Amino acid sequence: MMYIEIALKLLIGMLGLLVVVRLLGKKDLGEFTPFDIIYTLVLGGIVEESLFDDKVKVHHLVFALILWALAIFIIEYIAKRSEKARILLKGEPAIIISAGKFNLHELKKNQLEMEQIRTMLRQQGIFSLREIRDLYIEPGGTVSINKYAKYNNVTAEMLNLEPKQEIPSHLLIDEGEINEASLKNLGKNHDWLVERLQEEGYSKIESIIYCEWSEVDGFFLKSYDESIDQ
Repeated sequence: MMYIEIALKLLIGMLGLLVVVRLLGKKDLGEFTPFDIIYTLVLGGIVEESLFDDKVKVHHLVFALILWALAIFIIEYIAKRSEKARILLKGEPAIIISAGKFNLHELKKNQLEMEQIRTMLRQQGIFSLREIRDLYIEPGGTVSINKYAKYNNVTAEMLNLEPKQEIPSHLLIDEGEINEASLKNLGKNHDWLVERLQEEGYSKIESIIYCEWSEVDGFFLKSYDESIDQ
């Protein structure tokens, strides 16, 4: 009898999961918001706790699943009907870079470091921030990118050109502080960096929010004055 009850709970839990997935719509896992993840985690917890607990009967599990599915339906309905509720419950994209300028407020709010942003871009096949005009962090944590037009894909054959080899850039200054490890890996020293920055028109390292360097393209810098803080 116990095995039959466990089997029934498993089948009911599977049906409950299917209902929740249908309520969430056709989303990729990367598009799940924090609330969507909570929906599935709580559902998994309900089924797990009920499986081997003799005090939790099948009808208790059914009641819990129906109540949870109803709660999800109500939340999703409210989010669709009210823009303010949707933002509160689902979140909204964070604009990290806008028109080539860092948004310092959003960087701090989302607790993002420059190297984290560079990692996200590398996963998209982009090895330099100089290509990025706009960068959004979606509610589910995915990255949306708008590149400058000149960096959009154009085949070399179309232009009768021999393209130069793409070389990864090195993060040398991160929010006013020198990345000593990157500088050492390049075989360069502090004096070389200061001298080159002065040639670029930057006299104070602490005034630079971002600085990368590559052998092909040289320096790409952004100062705090070129950023947004609101």
